[in-house]
This record gives sequence, structure tokens and C-alpha cells, in this order.
Amino acid sequence: MSATTHAHDHSHDHDHGPPKGLMRWVTTTNHKDIGTLYLLFALVMLFVGGGMALVIRAELFEPGIQFVNPDFFNQMTTIHALIMVFGMIMPAFAGFANWMIPMMIGSPDMALPRLNNWSFWLLPFAGTMLLATIFMPGGGPAAGWTLYPPLSLQGGNSFPFTIFSIHLLGVSSIMASINIIVTIMNMRAPGMTLMKMPLFVWTWLITAYLLIGAMPVLAGGVTMLLTDQFFGTSFFLAAGGGDPVLFQHIFWFFGHPEVYIIILPAFGIISQIIPTFSRKPLFGYDSMVYATASIGFLSYIVWAHHMFTVGMPLAGEMFFMLSTMLIAIPTGVKIFNWLSTMWQGSLTFETPMLFAVGFLFMFSIGGFTGLMMAVAPVDFQYHDTYFIVAHFHYVLVPGALFAALGGAYYWLPKWTGHMYDETLGKWHFWLSTIFVNLLFFPQHFLGLAGMPRRIPDYATQFADWNMWSSIGGFGFGLSQLLFVWVVIKCARGGARATDKVWDQPNGLEWTVPSPAPYHTFERAPEVR
Repeated sequence: MSATTHAHDHSHDHDHGPPKGLMRWVTTTNHKDIGTLYLLFALVMLFVGGGMALVIRAELFEPGIQFVNPDFFNQMTTIHALIMVFGMIMPAFAGFANWMIPMMIGSPDMALPRLNNWSFWLLPFAGTMLLATIFMPGGGPAAGWTLYPPLSLQGGNSFPFTIFSIHLLGVSSIMASINIIVTIMNMRAPGMTLMKMPLFVWTWLITAYLLIGAMPVLAGGVTMLLTDQFFGTSFFLAAGGGDPVLFQHIFWFFGHPEVYIIILPAFGIISQIIPTFSRKPLFGYDSMVYATASIGFLSYIVWAHHMFTVGMPLAGEMFFMLSTMLIAIPTGVKIFNWLSTMWQGSLTFETPMLFAVGFLFMFSIGGFTGLMMAVAPVDFQYHDTYFIVAHFHYVLVPGALFAALGGAYYWLPKWTGHMYDETLGKWHFWLSTIFVNLLFFPQHFLGLAGMPRRIPDYATQFADWNMWSSIGGFGFGLSQLLFVWVVIKCARGGARATDKVWDQPNGLEWTVPSPAPYHTFERAPEVR
């Protein structure tokens, strides 16, 4: 047998061409396929985690124990958070990154395609393991998503499963981040310098570095929990000379960068949408890049503002209070740059722009309450009340989730070749906006009145606002079914999307970095 036929016999396709059907999706190394998988997985997890949130809101509809026992209620709060953070919003933004970054920098694909496949396929297994803990003897984790000991060490049989699923989710994030950094650093088209990259690419570059710095810290912390439970160590057990507060430091040294890991890609998406529908380049491109980088840096030195009540020294409280206020400055720069981009633009309010403007208003509410909580003496009052819940949900739901929904509407025509139904999209936006505010705004009042977090029952004076909040929760959850219908309808057909889908001057297509590009990076430009 000649060498050529021998080589051909051992080629991967065995004359059948690329894999079809299910195997195409299992084995794919194409960045668009993997981006689609991430986005679909995130959409499924949105409803899984949302279902848990609705269990919580149903229980809190009125005082007394209605539907679930307190232990199951605490499992719901814990797994809801872990699923939403690691299973929904981070994979959603990873899906955007996979789809858009290669196209935005003029690269044929991601740098490490098989690693890309693996980093996605870890997720369904990790998510399934986490969900399976609910059905184990002793129930799932019930210590809140922060998993503080000694509470987290009461987890029963499910405890090691929880830890292992967190490890897998972290491994997936780290691999995706390495892939993104290598792609952006090594695979830009000729002429695509760093300061010409679209802001979405910049925000993801910085996010990827944050992930690589933060995820191993979480892995170390939960591994120490594991050895405390099963191997006789006493990292966090006071009886053995350990310190439970040490776990809080480790957790929040991961957890604070984590919230910026979630919001920076959202900033990137908003920075693509607003210039498009303002029909002018982004205002202050350079300052946006530097603001993003400074947010990334500062996110690592503010972690203990989650811990003002643990009895840290006054100097520590002062440092964390002031550094937390400092991080509001680059965030404010971004808000003003987006508003300046819209100023005197020829604005139109298609669905992506509605979500972007909704993001600006409601994310700013979350930002202001964050500043309130940064003030150490008053945080003693807010700490562990529903005010905190209201604050971070304003950042994560009308903040990060609205940015993701806006990005989905913005790029759906590019992904599917069809236009989505604009009327349904607008309905989706308005229903979501009304209900999300009905859901979370009353929680500020509940928190200021003293209602603690993570409780299945409460005193009667909190009943009215809780009822409104629960109505908002069910309304918001049901509104998202409209989005699923819009996506299905768009994927199955509809008006053809043109290359000038958002009717921009010069037909600048979807990527509007500033300074404006002289091509859309379909191919590398001739070297001038």
C-alpha cells in the first residue's frame, strides 16, 4: 500500500465528510457552533435558575410557611445563585465571545478550537451534577452561594458533589479565558491594533485575565472546605485553631472580581449597541478602554466591603470603604461616555437600543445603592438585609441580563440571517422592564425596614412589599417565554437580514469601534 493511500485511510473522515446531526454538535470546533451551544445552554439554565427563583418568590408571597420547608428554601437560594452565575450569565457572555470576537478582530476562528469544545462540554455535566444534589439524601447545599462555613459543612452527602461541580465550572471558565486571550493577542487581522479593537473585544480581554486570577482562588477555598469536612484539617474550624472568617476573605477575593467578570462583557455589548443606534462613533474610546482596565485592577482590592460586619480593624474598614468608592469613578466615566455618544445622535429605538437604554437607567440604580453600601457605618444596617439583594439584582438582572438580551437581539440577524419580530421584541422589553422593577425595587424598602435575606418566613409588616415583589417575579419570569418565541421564530425564518441591517451610514455593519474601521474585517486589508 502506498504512503498516500495509507495516509488517506487513517484520515479522520473515512470518506464520510464532516459529522452530521448530533455528532456535529458534540465534536464541533467551529467558534460559531460553540457560541451557539453556549447561548442555548445559558437560555436553558435561565429557566432552570428562574424556576428556583419562582419557588423562592412563591414561598415569600405571604408570611408563614406555604409551599416548601425551610431547608429546601435555603437549597433553592443557594443553587439558584450558583446556576445563574456559573450556568447562565457567564456561559451567555462566553457564547457572545465565541461568536463575535473572531469576526470582530478578523480571525478565522478561536486560537484553540478543541480546547474550546472541551470548555463548553464540561458545562452541561457540571450543571447536571449541581442540580443532582437536590435529590441526594440530606439535600443540596443550603449555605447560600457564598458557602460560608460552618454552615456549608452541614451539607450532607451532596457536599462533595457541589464542590466538584464548582471545580468543573471553574475549569471551563479558565480554559475559555486562556482561549480568548490567546486569540485576541495572536490572531488579529493586519492593521487591527489593540486600540482599534471593538470595545466588546477589550472588555472580554480584561474579563479573561480577571477569570484566570479569580477562579483558582475559589477552587482553593472550596478545596479547603472539602479537606475540613473529610480529611481532618481545620482551616476554617475554630475548635482546631482555624478561622471561619478566613473563608470569607478567600471567597470574596474571588467573589468581588467575579461580579466584574459578569458586568464587563455587558459593558462591551452596550458599547457596541449604543453607537449603532446613535449613528455616531463611541464617545471617548480611549477613556473607555482605560476605565475598563482600571475597573479590572480595582476589583481585586475591594473584596472586604462584603465583610464590614466581621469585626475588622477600623483602618481596614476605611481602606475598603474608600477603595470601593474609587471604583465608582471609572464606572461613572463609562456611563457618561455612553450618554455622550447618544447626545445629538440620530437615535432610533429598536429593541437592542431599548435594552441598552434600560440598562443605563437600571444599572445606575444598582450602582448608586452600591455606593450607599460602600459607606461602612451604614452598611452595618444594610448588611444581610433585602437591601443587599435588591442592590445586586439591579446590577445583575436589568444590568447584565438586559445587556445579554440586547446583544441577542442586536446580533440575531447576523447569526440567523433573518430579522426578529420587532413588535414582539418591544413587548418583551417593556414587560421585562415593568416586572423587573416591580420585582426588585420594593426589596430596597424591605431591606431598609430590616427584613433579613435568605429567610422562608417573615414578620407581617413586610407582607405587602413581598406580595408585590412576588407578582413582579412571576411576571418577569413569564415575560422571558416571549423571548424564546422570538428566537425560535427568527431562527425558523422571517425577513432576510441585509448587510446594512441597522441602516448605518457607510453600511458600517455590526462592528462600530471608534475610530471607525475602514473595512468590516471580512478579509485582511492590503498592507498600505
